[in-house]
This record gives sequence, structure tokens and C-alpha cells, in this order.
Amino acid sequence: MPATELSEWIAFASIEPFGEAREDLRAALICCTIANYIKAANGSKSKPCKIEDFMLKFDPPEQQSTENMKTMLKMLSG
Repeated sequence: MPATELSEWIAFASIEPFGEAREDLRAALICCTIANYIKAANGSKSKPCKIEDFMLKFDPPEQQSTENMKTMLKMLSG
């Protein structure tokens, strides 16, 4: 991909975000809307849900030690 096309995709993504993070946000919005509708329909007096309540949260990957990496390379190389 030429650098000019990559620049255009980066510019487009800043205007219209796409990808898995955006899809997760859309799914969280739908869940939040449904939950708040159910709460309201049941006469709940509790605070409305927030989108953040439904966003997926991932733990950061564990750092591998140098020894662990060397062991894995040895195993892969046979």
C-alpha cells in the first residue's frame, strides 16, 4: 500500500472510526439502551446505566521473560 493511501485511511479513521474497538462501542450502546429501557419500564429509581458499564475490558498481556522466549524459540526450531 502506498504511503499516500495509508495517509488517506488514517485521515478517514479519524473522521469515521472503524474496527473492533468501534464495534465494541456500538454493542455496548445497544446493551445500555436495552438495560435502561427495562429499568424504566419496571419503574426503577436507580441511576441509568452508562455505556462504560457494558464495554469489554481486557487485561494487558503478560510480559514474557527472556528465558521464556528462548525456551519457546528452541521448542519451535525443533
